Amino acid sequence: MAEITKETIITENDSTDSLGSTPDAIITNSGDSSEPVMATQVQTSATKSQTTEYLIYYIFGALEILLSFRLVLKLMGAGTASGFVRFIYGLTGFFVLPFEGIFRRAVTQGIETASVLEPATIVAIIVYAFLAWGIVKLIQIFSGEKQQA
Repeated sequence: MAEITKETIITENDSTDSLGSTPDAIITNSGDSSEPVMATQVQTSATKSQTTEYLIYYIFGALEILLSFRLVLKLMGAGTASGFVRFIYGLTGFFVLPFEGIFRRAVTQGIETASVLEPATIVAIIVYAFLAWGIVKLIQIFSGEKQQA
């Protein structure tokens, strides 16, 4: 669970002198007054909507990484004889399917392998990134919590 740490500085005087930011310590004011200043740390955990946002970004981030693996493996002409390559192609094939046929594939025949530029994978990476961002923004809107700038 993510934790947000805030530092609170409590002082008796109202001077505009700069104070240090040493947590859990007593700092003396650099002005002509020698009154102590107390600095404490307050820890608050992430709200439920923030946790949901983190989870959505995590899931879509993992999908983006898998799609990037697919793109690189296709560009390098990786054969499906490898179990890892079959796993990546099988797992990401479902997510690339809606974008097949938008652009033609470019195939370059090499000596041993054929390199494939798959534009559907590039479009999928872009669309899923925007989709994750949009879902998180909707959660922020509907949560009713004040958002930090």
